[in-house]
Parts: sequence; structure tokens; C-alpha cells
Amino acid sequence: MSEGKLMTYGRGIPGNGRPFRLMTVLDKMIVKDLFKTVLAVLTVLVVIIVSRKFIKVLAQAIEGNISNETVLALLGFKTIIAITAFLPAATFIAVLMVLGRMYREQEMAAIASAGGGLFTLYKAVLWLVLPLSLCAAGLSMLASPWAEAQSEKMTYLDKQSADIRGISAGRFSEYSDGEIIFYTENVDESGTMSRVFVQNKQQDKLGVVNAESGKLEYLPGGLYLILQNGQRIQGQPGQKDYTLESFAEYAVLVERKTISFMPHLEALPTREIWHSDKLTEIVLLQDRLNAPLGVLLLAVLAVPLARSSPRGGVYGSVLIAFGIYFAYANLQKVNHSWVLSGIVPVWLGYFWVEALLLGVALWMLSRYYGWRWITQRIIRHG
Repeated sequence: MSEGKLMTYGRGIPGNGRPFRLMTVLDKMIVKDLFKTVLAVLTVLVVIIVSRKFIKVLAQAIEGNISNETVLALLGFKTIIAITAFLPAATFIAVLMVLGRMYREQEMAAIASAGGGLFTLYKAVLWLVLPLSLCAAGLSMLASPWAEAQSEKMTYLDKQSADIRGISAGRFSEYSDGEIIFYTENVDESGTMSRVFVQNKQQDKLGVVNAESGKLEYLPGGLYLILQNGQRIQGQPGQKDYTLESFAEYAVLVERKTISFMPHLEALPTREIWHSDKLTEIVLLQDRLNAPLGVLLLAVLAVPLARSSPRGGVYGSVLIAFGIYFAYANLQKVNHSWVLSGIVPVWLGYFWVEALLLGVALWMLSRYYGWRWITQRIIRHG
């Protein structure tokens, strides 16, 4: 580090006899590097995860379960959910990368010689981490449940119209294993068919229907083809007992199935579960609190974890960080079933995992600096 750069850092670092500044030049430099690194890491993680989910969405679009217009909307909703899930991990990795680079390039030695220490690093990191924690709270409490609900609602509406999208003008369509065959000359954007021909087999009788228009609709009991203004002929081939009738409206049962909209638990708004006494909803609320707490506590842990010698390798701390995060993420998943099964009390919930993570951070700080030094710094800056 050049002398001029070192002097610039020195003017911005609170030390003995120097006035305290709310945000120093060093804070701005670290915040800028952290922000760019968080954005880059989060982008990579989200692109990888959303790409895998997008393949499944495309497969559903190809099968006709969802429309082409819904694909991009679902991609946006999946992106919001993925950002919420991976923001803590991205923040953790970013703090490790930025501070680890500063240790390897001996910038930390220059900061220490200018009077900066542990409090200086935490103050700079928290300038970005605290807003990110608030952002994670908003995403987890509001944006992610909304995106989940919209995604499920759009998928439900598309499944309702999946049979309509499979209809093409000038082509025979089969339903109920070939028992119903119909043909239409034209289909508009709303799914209304014009000049419809239907052949319907019921036991040994064959029915033929010609109608001016028709439309597929879900009604109680299944999927019906609602025909309007037509004639119906029904009878048994080879016999003379045919029935001929005209109608203004006639319904043909196409498939005995109904699609009901049952949103998943993750799609429930936070305001509905905030005062709930149901165990599943209490666990869901605690799970949503994990995102902002994870951003904050993982950043606190990353500061001592990034400490290394200038000639030390980067892979040692990265492997340790990966092991800690892997254990933390899996404990959260396992703890979900523990709380639901009653092994872990509801009042304790997920918070013992965060307390364990904070304990690991304090242990690492005491290992590097000692409890007496940490206590003195807390008293001095408290």
C-alpha cells in the first residue's frame, strides 16, 4: 500500500486524540467493495438455482401445463424467492472475500498501524450488513410469501385452461380415452370455439352434436364442454330408435376432474401468521426470521474467520467457512422437524441455532484477541 493511500486511511480511522467520524474513508472503501462482492456472489448463486428451476418451468410449458406468457412471470417470482434464500450466504462469502484479500495484501497491517482495530472493521462491515439485514427481513416477511402466492395462483389458473390451450382449430381432439371426440373450425383468444362437432359414446349409444359455439369450463363434477345453439342426435348404430333434439345450451362432461386452489403454507402472508397459535405457522414465522438474523450473525462470524497472515493461503479459511455454513444450514432444516415433533420447545425454536452461531463467533474472537482485550474494547466503544 502506498504512503499516500495509507495517510488517507489514517485520517479516517478513529484513534487516540482523533475526532470520531460517523463514516470514514476506510468505511466507504470497505462498504463499496462489500457491496460489489455481495452483488456478484448473489447473482451467481441466484442464476445457478433459478436456471435449474427454469428448466422445470420450461418442461411444464412444453407439456402445456402453463402458458408461454406465464413463464417469464414465474421466472421473476422464483428469482425473488432465491434472493431471499441466498442473501445470508452471499453476505457471508462477500465479507470473507473482501477482508481476506485485505489481510493477504497487508492492508490490515497498514490499518492497524494507523490505529484501526476490530471495532474499525466491524463498524465498516455493519454499515452494509445492517441495511442488508433489513432488506432480508422485508424480502422474507413480505416479498417472498407474495411471490410464492402469485406463483401458485398463476400455475393454478394455467392448469384450469390447460385443456383449452390444447385445442387447435381444424383438428380433432380426444378426451376420456377416445369416448369424446370433437372438432371446431375456429378458436378465439378467450377459448370460445365456433362451429363445433362432438361425437360422444355412452355405453352402446352414440351421440353426435353440432353447435354454433362452445367453450370448456370447470364446473362442479369436472371439465364440461358447454355448447350453444345446436342439434343433438343420439342412438345405437344399426337400430332405428334415434333421438333428435335442438337446444339452446347443452353440456357434455369431458373429464371427471376438478382443480382446487390450495396454496402452500409458504404462501401465507406474514400478517396472517403473526399472532397464530398453530404450531406449523409459528415454525414458519420463525423460519422467516432466520433470513435477517442469518445475514447479521454470519457477517459477525466472517470478520474473525477472514483473519489470516499475509503469506497464508485462502483455502484454509474458505474450507472452515464452508463447513460452518453447511452445518448451520443443515441444522436449520433438521431443527424444523424437531420443533414440529416436539423435540425442541416452540419457545426456543430456531433461535438456539443462531445462538450457537453467535457463540462460535465469540469463541473465534477470543481465540485471536483474548477475552480481556475484547471486553476492554466493548467497554471503550460501548
